[in-house]
Amino acid sequence: MEFDLSRRLVAEALGTALLVCCVVGSGVMADALTEDVALALLGNTLPTGAILVVLITILGPISGAHFNPVVTLAFALRREIGQLEGALYVVVQMIGAVAGCILAHAMFDLDLVQISQTARTGLPQWTAEVVATFGLVGTILAGLRFQPGAIPWLVGLYITAAYWFTASTSFANPAVAVGRAFSDTFAGISPADLPGFIAAEILGAVLATMFFSWLLRGRAVPA
Repeated sequence: MEFDLSRRLVAEALGTALLVCCVVGSGVMADALTEDVALALLGNTLPTGAILVVLITILGPISGAHFNPVVTLAFALRREIGQLEGALYVVVQMIGAVAGCILAHAMFDLDLVQISQTARTGLPQWTAEVVATFGLVGTILAGLRFQPGAIPWLVGLYITAAYWFTASTSFANPAVAVGRAFSDTFAGISPADLPGFIAAEILGAVLATMFFSWLLRGRAVPA
């Protein structure tokens, strides 16, 4: 079944909004329930991985479930999505991310629009975002090549793991980063730190697209 562009765009906006709502909302809840930072991070991690499985499963058949500008960039580089469609995907992803952040604030009776004061910058953080995004895009491309039906679980499990093995807690998503800049909560990131994160995420996505396009190019074996 194919879906027209308007439905695909709505699916991308909705999926990104619910993803950011989950990231911010679970961070607020975790921070309110415990003073243990490690436990709060775990309370932020598990819902994020879980919601990714759900969102990719239910919205993937409609739009491809990118929910992430650098995933859209990877498919554009592979010429699997048109330039105009890709640009529209990125626009609605950004809108959805901000809307999801506002929705999370509304549920927890916080100021709807905030500016984060949480500093996340420096070479280790940027390196972590390159690694996190490289791994995410690689997981998607290799998963599509070998186990397309497992993509929801592969992405959800990868992000769950990457929360803990990367110094940046694995944003790996410019739209999510922008959304989180509007939340002065556990999940926030200072707007001043966005350029470094987004540049690192784009670099990670480009490197992963190049590397995995080569790695996955197998040779046909005669029957």
